[in-house]
Amino acid sequence: MAPDSESSTSSNDSTCLEPAEKFLDAADRLGSMSLTESEKTIDAEANSNQQEVFVEAGNGQVTEDDDQRRQVAELEEVPRSNQANASEEAEVVQESLSSHVVWRNNYEQEFDAPSSPSSSGYAGERGSSSASSAAGTDKVGEEEIHEVQNVDSFDGVSDYQSSWIPGKRHVDEDDASISWRKRKKHFFVLSHSGKPIYSRYGDEHKLAGFSATLQAIISFVENRGDRIKLVRAGKHQVVFLVKGPIYLVCISCTEEPYESLRGQLELIYGQMLLILTKSVNRCFEKNPKFDMTPLLGGTDVVFSSLIHSFSWNPATFLHAYTCLPLAYATRQAAGAILQDVADSGVLFAILMCKHKVVSLVGAQKASLHPDDMLLLSNFVMSSESFRTSESFSPICLPRYNPMAFLYAYVRFLDVETYLMLLTTSSDAFYHLKDCRIRIEMVLVKSNVLSEVQRSMLDGGMRVEDLLIDPSPRSGFLSPHLGQHKVTDAQEIFKEAFVGIGGPAGLWHFIYRSIFLDQYVSSEFSPPINSSRQQKRLYRAYQKLYASMHDSGNSPHKTQFRRDENYVLLCWVTQDFELYAAFDPLADKALAIKTCNQVCQWVKDVENEIFLLGASPFSW
Repeated sequence: MAPDSESSTSSNDSTCLEPAEKFLDAADRLGSMSLTESEKTIDAEANSNQQEVFVEAGNGQVTEDDDQRRQVAELEEVPRSNQANASEEAEVVQESLSSHVVWRNNYEQEFDAPSSPSSSGYAGERGSSSASSAAGTDKVGEEEIHEVQNVDSFDGVSDYQSSWIPGKRHVDEDDASISWRKRKKHFFVLSHSGKPIYSRYGDEHKLAGFSATLQAIISFVENRGDRIKLVRAGKHQVVFLVKGPIYLVCISCTEEPYESLRGQLELIYGQMLLILTKSVNRCFEKNPKFDMTPLLGGTDVVFSSLIHSFSWNPATFLHAYTCLPLAYATRQAAGAILQDVADSGVLFAILMCKHKVVSLVGAQKASLHPDDMLLLSNFVMSSESFRTSESFSPICLPRYNPMAFLYAYVRFLDVETYLMLLTTSSDAFYHLKDCRIRIEMVLVKSNVLSEVQRSMLDGGMRVEDLLIDPSPRSGFLSPHLGQHKVTDAQEIFKEAFVGIGGPAGLWHFIYRSIFLDQYVSSEFSPPINSSRQQKRLYRAYQKLYASMHDSGNSPHKTQFRRDENYVLLCWVTQDFELYAAFDPLADKALAIKTCNQVCQWVKDVENEIFLLGASPFSW
């Protein structure tokens, strides 16, 4: 089907992948359709959801204008949850016992090779867009399409990340397995000769025939001078991404926008470049049948962790990073010692706690993209070898220079906090080790590490702490994120909203600073405390973000949507983007007023939640 076609309907919720033979004819039919590079496909489902557009008042606040209200073209249903899965153990490394340094062997080449595809057919997936139940530990990572009946009885944990179990759990599956066909979201990486490189589910070697089918579809279209981007089959999308001799494919029935799925494929490709660099293309130039799988041996857990993050980490679609909330003086103390190290020849010095930045500095004129930070932190957090000893590993930052390796010194300072020092020198290990010792001494003496741990326990911004009048005049600031001491009247008001989030039914918000390329997300409030509800909200944000950044439609500053799950309000300005979720019965005027208050609250505490003065990182 051509990529500019609207989504078709499907009433079959029980089966996913049909035999490849049935799609051989489909491949022939693709030849008669134009699939040009410039075409873009986005779902537009005309449901009963209510969407309204507002105008921005001259004073910078959002106001409702009934005369200018109109329906936005992108009406979408809130996506349902899709339980992520896991993959295999850590990476292949060789440990030097004398120095306790982990050395990583990567294959380095120099330039790109052109693709040379050939031909055959495609097997598409079919199934429900509803989520599976993950109530038990044994169900974590399962995405069975027929489990829709149990979805409402799900009683998940409040932290969706903790429900994920690393390690590839379905290696015995192949494209003939019924369980494999029922997975709701597949990712495949293959070479232009059809050799499988990576699959989210199943054994790559057992999927060689299926990979050849996917390669044949891409080749079939390219042989006619076009490039395939998207095929729709009922409720399913088959998204293609061609990167030279490497092909990436996503088959999904999760109702995520095309832009989101393509962005996820871009991140998977970027994670591959981080491990191998783009110069691996030269291997394919010398040998079109080159098998790239051994070069990625042991990294299944890295890709699995990244794919899991697509279900909980807003950084994967916001293209921004988030900081750990810290007192301004504490963050400055950490930044000062990192800056001293950067001046001694370190390209980037990054202090992180899990996926959140504590502080980072870079050499003059050096630029670090948020996507590179996401991939780098995922690489470190998902690899057990980094936790056991200080490591010195070659890595590539795709947005910085996709053709060359940098060298990363990584050391965990405690269970969750780690330091990354990046350099261009392959023999700088001992210098970086000395730098780490200096940094660690200062962080301990200045109590930065203890403050980091305290911040992890305290959490971030909570919608329950948002007051009706958040201005400093209403009280005095308390130590945690500028929260105000409440009066008796304010306490009575807050009690009215116990169990339903913050004022006006506010449940959650994400605020993204465009200038800083940083975002802050509120903690999940009790109305959305299960992983199913959190993933559903995350998918709703994805759709809202995609519709607001759709270059094909006229830009809107604000969107208001109401459905059976929530009221969603998005506000985009030159300085920031705000995405907020309210109770589905929330009053529109109060929701708008509350969003203005959230923006004021963020501005009041920006010194604590953002890394300010990060001008070298404005890309």
